[in-house]
Amino acid sequence: MTGIIDYNAGNIKSVERSLAYIKAPYILSKNPKELQSVDRIIFPGDGEAAYAMEQLKELGFDSFIKDWVQEGKPLLGICIGAQIVFDYSEEGDTQCLGLIKGRIRHFTSLWNERLPTEEEHSERAMLLNTRKVPHMGWNDVTFCNGGTKLCEGVADKSDFYFVHSYVIQPEDVTVIKGYADYGTMVPAIVEQKNITVCQFHPEKSGEPGLQILRNFTKDDIGGASC
Repeated sequence: MTGIIDYNAGNIKSVERSLAYIKAPYILSKNPKELQSVDRIIFPGDGEAAYAMEQLKELGFDSFIKDWVQEGKPLLGICIGAQIVFDYSEEGDTQCLGLIKGRIRHFTSLWNERLPTEEEHSERAMLLNTRKVPHMGWNDVTFCNGGTKLCEGVADKSDFYFVHSYVIQPEDVTVIKGYADYGTMVPAIVEQKNITVCQFHPEKSGEPGLQILRNFTKDDIGGASC
């Protein structure tokens, strides 16, 4: 059984619809006690990091998630749920869950950090001037560092749907298992032990995204094949 954490941070219905479509049983709850007996957790979310952390603490999910990960159980984070497993977010100057070492930075922080040289000035200035924030829409993801089992059956450079203004920056780059390009390298899939997070929305990404959800819930649906 899969548990979905509901902490008033949006993006829940599309996750429910996707799990129903692939016939994966699930429980949606705002109460950590109701999710203690599930086999795996999906940690979704849209919105702002400070508000998300506030809601997690209010509902008791901050300690629940930390205990869950400490016990070695599978956790899949999506979008804001992918970001706040790290130490800190520039969004709202937010201290996050600290499950993976790293920071969450705004696109413009990263772009401004590396000013173009004189030789590349025109090309790079044009690149940054045409990039809009948030990064919204479809972008292809290149697998790296051995990829992840959650992407078995998904072709390299498949398109996924992104909506975000902040970028995951892990301390250990080897935990990056897939990346997109948006004026800088955008870590799109990060995996550390039993934690896998996706900056994109698998539940809004058509067949490649559904395959990731099938792989995550394969013990309940009889395998990872389409």
